[in-house]
Amino acid sequence: MCGIVGAVSTKNIVPILIEGLKRLEYRGYDSCGVAVHQGGELRRARSTARVAELDARVAEDKIDSGTGIAHTRWATHGAPAEHNAHPHFSPGPQNKQGTDQSGVTAVGRIALVHNGIIENHDELRNELKTRGYVFDSQTDTEVIAHLVDHLYEGDLLAAVQQATLRLRGAYAIAVFCRDEPHRVIGAREGSPLVLGVGVGERKGDFFLASDAMALAGVTDQIAYLEEGDVVDLQLGKVWITARSHGGVMFKTVEREVRTVHVHTGAAELGPYRHYMQKEIFEQPRAIADTLDAVEAITPELFGDGAYRVFKDVDSVLILACGTSYYSGSVAKYWLESIAKIPTSVEIASEYRYRDSVPNPRTLVVTITQSGETADTLAALKHARSLGMKHTLTICNVATSAMVRECELAYITRAGAEIGVASTKAFSTQLVGLFLLTLALAQVRGHLSEQQELAHLKALRHLPVAVQAVLALEPQVIAWSEIFARKENALFLGRGLHYPIALEGALKLKEISYIHAEAYPAGELKHGPLALVTAEMPVVTVAPNDALLEKLKSNLQEVRARGGELFVFADADTHIESGEGLLVIRMPEHYGVLSPILHVVPLQLLAYHTACARGTDVDKPRNLAKSVTVE
Repeated sequence: MCGIVGAVSTKNIVPILIEGLKRLEYRGYDSCGVAVHQGGELRRARSTARVAELDARVAEDKIDSGTGIAHTRWATHGAPAEHNAHPHFSPGPQNKQGTDQSGVTAVGRIALVHNGIIENHDELRNELKTRGYVFDSQTDTEVIAHLVDHLYEGDLLAAVQQATLRLRGAYAIAVFCRDEPHRVIGAREGSPLVLGVGVGERKGDFFLASDAMALAGVTDQIAYLEEGDVVDLQLGKVWITARSHGGVMFKTVEREVRTVHVHTGAAELGPYRHYMQKEIFEQPRAIADTLDAVEAITPELFGDGAYRVFKDVDSVLILACGTSYYSGSVAKYWLESIAKIPTSVEIASEYRYRDSVPNPRTLVVTITQSGETADTLAALKHARSLGMKHTLTICNVATSAMVRECELAYITRAGAEIGVASTKAFSTQLVGLFLLTLALAQVRGHLSEQQELAHLKALRHLPVAVQAVLALEPQVIAWSEIFARKENALFLGRGLHYPIALEGALKLKEISYIHAEAYPAGELKHGPLALVTAEMPVVTVAPNDALLEKLKSNLQEVRARGGELFVFADADTHIESGEGLLVIRMPEHYGVLSPILHVVPLQLLAYHTACARGTDVDKPRNLAKSVTVE
């Protein structure tokens, strides 16, 4: 979701800006653009197509410069249209933006890109209109550009600082001015922004990006800007200011520049049709890598001081969104049955908007693939404001905001996940959450040495077990041809497999656009059974656990109504294929870790159904990878 790249250099930085946007394409976007300081004027190109088309347009229009900004936009305010695409210009009051002879917009004094949402944009828009500013878009971003222009009195840093004091909401911005060549200002509040420091032949150059991945191959020297920071990039020098004195004054601050190695090999598609397929098949390796350093169960897997924290807590609160919420829902079963600790799971986007009863002895666990999910970060801060100081994150990005905000962390090693629909991040989250369960159980006296060894043995065998499930792909493809002709589907599960049914339904919705719902199988007769017909396929997760016989009864309820069942069953469940009942047998029963195996064929089913329907698997409509706005 929305990407920013900016740079100041003595060399042409347009190829770096474009390449940075390409590295951020996985986040999802519906328009893109680049703006530079060239020939004493602002020039830009924008597109509602892919970055490759923007690149061609930039080359055709001969746009090059040592100062510039670029952006990929996921529409929030205003439709996905070129006039709403970033960068936005402000030509000053009572001026219309014009074009030069090549059709490239050239009239303007301020150029700006923005991630996030400005909550008071209507108020600011009305004020700026009275001052003579004309708006050419429906975006909240254009408001910031005009506001900076209004406050500009010859010093862009001062104008941006003063503008940030007027903004309410979340933002990361990069801005430059026609009257100050070789200068770019960045600012952030509630949305990530990093500073890149040039090395080698790029020494003296400075870069901005919303994600360090955008700067891979350019620099590995990264400083993570903090809330309220404003950074000033000039040739050969950079400084950062932060608010002080009640938030209305700014002082110079230092931010640590660290070496950040961003691996880009995961972005290579290889022999796979889509990144999602590649990432599904990478799960055995991702799980093995996530477990690589685990030789024994110990609280210190989650950071220094974890033992003290785990001894102090008496409950767990899990905060997450989307797929991560479903991994947390599985973990609730584990934590309560194995660690014997009361656990609640909250949708992060809802949690901070309701009255809750805080408990200072609660361990607040956030789950996020990117570590930048705006709703989850906000929920974490809300929990802390209620006095819950013990925080831990399960996250896939060690340098993310979430890791920096939390007291403890477990970093999954899924690698870069390009497909919008999460797969390997989900399975590695479950691994991290199971390790957390065992560590808490150990501290609370509910894990014997024999149990620890048995669980570790099962964990280490997981990559092999998942590989065996992936071998079921040809059978799943046959089912997908049936599902591709449907418009609705029902998913059923019981116990700790109910969240897996939810995740399977979500995957089908996300990438095939088939309406899908999931229910606990025991709830069928309380309403959903009314939907069951021959046109409503019913997918069922059927492990050989304590609820199997109950589940078999639920399956009979579907068959009696003419419904068609598609069952993923453990080998020893004695559920046989027949009229209206198709069965794919899982290679083995895996006990409490069974959800990690059973989610894999559901991922494959969604993927191959989407392929059969011809949808854009890796970039499903209306969705973005990293959701950095509320």
